[in-house]
Amino acid sequence: MTTHPFAGAEGHVMPGFVDIQVNGAYGHDFTTDPGSIWEVARLLPRHGVTAFLPTVISSPVEVAEAALAVVAAGPPPGFAGAMPLGVHVEGPVISPRRRGTHPAEALQEPSLQWAERLIAAGPPKMVTIAPELPGAEAVVRRLMEAGVVVAIGHSDATAEQAQAAFGWGLRHATHLFNAMSGLDHRAPGVAAAILADDRVTCGLIADGAHVADTMLRLAWRALGPTRIALVTDAMAAAGLADGEYRIGTVDVTVTDGVVRNRDGALAGSAATLDRVVAVMRRATGCSLDDLAAMASATPSAIVGHHPGPGDAVLVDDDLAVVATAIGGEVVWERQA
Repeated sequence: MTTHPFAGAEGHVMPGFVDIQVNGAYGHDFTTDPGSIWEVARLLPRHGVTAFLPTVISSPVEVAEAALAVVAAGPPPGFAGAMPLGVHVEGPVISPRRRGTHPAEALQEPSLQWAERLIAAGPPKMVTIAPELPGAEAVVRRLMEAGVVVAIGHSDATAEQAQAAFGWGLRHATHLFNAMSGLDHRAPGVAAAILADDRVTCGLIADGAHVADTMLRLAWRALGPTRIALVTDAMAAAGLADGEYRIGTVDVTVTDGVVRNRDGALAGSAATLDRVVAVMRRATGCSLDDLAAMASATPSAIVGHHPGPGDAVLVDDDLAVVATAIGGEVVWERQA
């Protein structure tokens, strides 16, 4: 089939959701167990996701190589689920001052040797980097030359340093506002540079915890649907109950759906993309068409994905997922 199979069903048909930052879900963590990527891919359609970027956080390069190999090997026999679009390597070339939950011992300085290993193993679809680090420009340019989407993130850059990176050709930012220098009116940082530059897109974690509603509205007014990609930054707790989990090598606790490490800092998200979509509409009042852009068209454009019309999600008036189709075939349907 080339069209969605929801004809006659009650609800709203939207294009399949695309999440370009997923660290894990349903008890699986991609950094410690890259082999779980396809199992999580099988489960994501229950949240409307038809394609995604499995993400590994700061760790030895061998971890990224392993994740790239899992995706390159293709799906297991009989697989039906969301399609991994490559791998997002988030860190380890990030700022120690803005590392968030990324383990300090895993961070490293930019090096072309590291970049060449990633390229040889994949290359990855996306790499998040702090461009203010010494030697970052050469690494950014080499990765972009290899077709990698390089994102500014976990960065303590000044606005001027961020703008210089945009001048190198960097055009995306990882989770706007989170783990980056911000909006000070006399010393603007990365977030201000993103909002002020029409060339730059960004991920936005609209989960009700990472970004206040006021800032969601600010981002919406400044950027609009063609520059925002709604993301979850989901980790192993996504889709499961509160409790104790890990993201990479870091122990975290999920309480009331919010993930924090032992220091109390946010540590990824337990949100699913259908929840993020609902929070964004509640906070901004944006239309279904705008939500479709932010949850599908814009993230697809960022990573060069071309979904077919058969990738679709049926949602009810509350934006809860009723059914998800991939390639025109229903792969998940809510039970009565």
